[in-house]
Formats: sequence, structure tokens, C-alpha cells
Amino acid sequence: MIYLKTDEEIELMRLANQLVGKTQAELAKHIKSGVTTLQLDKIAEEFIRDNGAYPAFLGYNGFPNSICASVNEQVVHGIPSSQTVLNEGDIISVDCGTVLNGFVGDSAYTFCVGEVSEDVKRLLKTTKESLYLGIQQAVEGKRIGDISSAVQSHCESNGYSVVRELVGHGIGHKMHEDPEVPNYGRRGRGPLLRNGMCICIEPMINMGSKNVVFERDGWTVRTKDRKWSAHFEHCIAIRSTGPQILSSFEFLDEVLGNNVI
Repeated sequence: MIYLKTDEEIELMRLANQLVGKTQAELAKHIKSGVTTLQLDKIAEEFIRDNGAYPAFLGYNGFPNSICASVNEQVVHGIPSSQTVLNEGDIISVDCGTVLNGFVGDSAYTFCVGEVSEDVKRLLKTTKESLYLGIQQAVEGKRIGDISSAVQSHCESNGYSVVRELVGHGIGHKMHEDPEVPNYGRRGRGPLLRNGMCICIEPMINMGSKNVVFERDGWTVRTKDRKWSAHFEHCIAIRSTGPQILSSFEFLDEVLGNNVI
């Protein structure tokens, strides 16, 4: 069932999502060669708790940490570890969630560790562009398939593949609510977009094949061909005036400066 949110509920969701953006910005200060993903996890948890919230991912369906930290060929759900050390030229997708005032915030960003290759920059740029193209379609009266098609067509036309097994989702009091928001599909298909719907749009785009492998840890998803993958996510409210982005990359932009993809 799809739950429509009131104006007051959407404002509370915006606050939870803004905290996610601020947490991502705090992490951006520490993402560099030599840092472990477990160090980043501890920074995120402390920052979230210091701001009066708690990490939405911690303990969710048994997930052991506060962020998902997915490096290079890892698509999503990477478990932070003291053994995973970032190196110059890597990329890392950090997916982060908060629970504040009973509502969940959720957003993801793929960071560069120092200087990355031009091929990788192009992957990140295309994936991020597809996110905003999807958001442009998040209009009352359209359908989920309009979002899905916009993401898919942009990425595939640039030579990349779209992961099928993992999708975006509705969000509110719970991390995952109806409807599912695939990154592939046909225009005019799927649930109708209505004022008050809140969804997460999150392209997961691969340099090579769309096929993925679920690792034995029960969480980490990587590309089957081990080519690299990018992931960006925003939380959106469908409004009669157009899509409202509840999460934010603006705090990140302030930290990254000229290094923004």
C-alpha cells in the first residue's frame, strides 16, 4: 500500500533527509587514501547521534553498521570493515540513512578518492545526471515508469548498464515502503504518481554488464564482471507544484568544492 504524506509529515522527512546530507558532507572531509570504511562508519554514527537522530541502517534486517560503504565494483550494501582501506583512484558509494522524529531520511553519493580516471569520472557524471533526469519525471499525474525510463535511456545511451535486481523505493516511517522505483522500464507504466507520495530514486549503474553477484556476507552486491559501478540517490516528495527534493547534495558541494562530479 502506498501511503500519502501530509505537508507536516513531508517537512519532518525533509529534516531527516537534510541530516543525511550533512552527514555525507562530514564524511567527505575524511574520504581519502589510507582511511578504512569502518572509520567512516564510526564518524557517521557519531555525527548522526550528536544531531539527535539514530542511524536508520544500523540493525535494519540485521545490517551491522550505520552506512553502506561500497568500493569500486561493489554496487551497494558494502559492509564497513577495518580491512577495507581506500586507495588513490578508488570510488566509494556511501549510502546513509537517519531516523529523526519518527521519519527516515535516505540518500547516497559516490565519492572519488583523490584523482580518478576520466572513464570513471564519466560513469559518475552520467549516473548523477540520470538521477536528476528521473527526478524531472517525478510529477503528479505521471507514472513510476516515466522515472524508470528516463534513467535507463540516459545511461544506456551512454554505453552503461542498469542493475535490475535492486531498485528505489517508497519511504516514510519505514525505510522501504511501496512503491518500488526501478531504474529501468517503460514510460506510462507502473503506479500513478500522486501528491504526497515520497520515494527514493537511486540509479545503480555499471561500466560493464548489468549482471551482479550477491556475496556470501549476505549483504554486499558487486558486479559479476568486476567492472566498476556508481550509485546516487535522492529522496523526493511528489507535490502538485513539481518534485521536491528532500535530501541534499549542497552540503557536500561546499566541502568538495571544485572536485564535485
